[in-house]
Amino acid sequence: HVQLVESGGASVQAGGSLRLACKASLFTYATKCMAWFRQAPGREREGVARLFRRSDTTVHADSVRGRFTIVQDKAKNILYLQMNRLKPEDAAMYTCAAGAVGGTWCGLSPVPYGYWGQGTQVTVS
Repeated sequence: HVQLVESGGASVQAGGSLRLACKASLFTYATKCMAWFRQAPGREREGVARLFRRSDTTVHADSVRGRFTIVQDKAKNILYLQMNRLKPEDAAMYTCAAGAVGGTWCGLSPVPYGYWGQGTQVTVS
């Protein structure tokens, strides 16, 4: 059973930066695809970025491309989301997810992901 624990959320001013971390209890077949999602009050959950761990290939949502970067530290079993040039519309609960999927299933839809963390709050003013 995989456990995911996020950290790094905070309150920052617009234009600032944050780095979120998602610590996985283990990196295994169940975590071959990992992603960050976010959800603001009254809005649907949005896929922010995903990473296919074997090849380190990434996909970022249009809304964050060029500002956010998803990256993994295999030695520490940690998935990061580096967020730069934050905007008020980036404020949300950010959640890490993992799934035993690949190919087109490893994307920004939440459906294929079987493991979820509790989330970390990001506030941008």
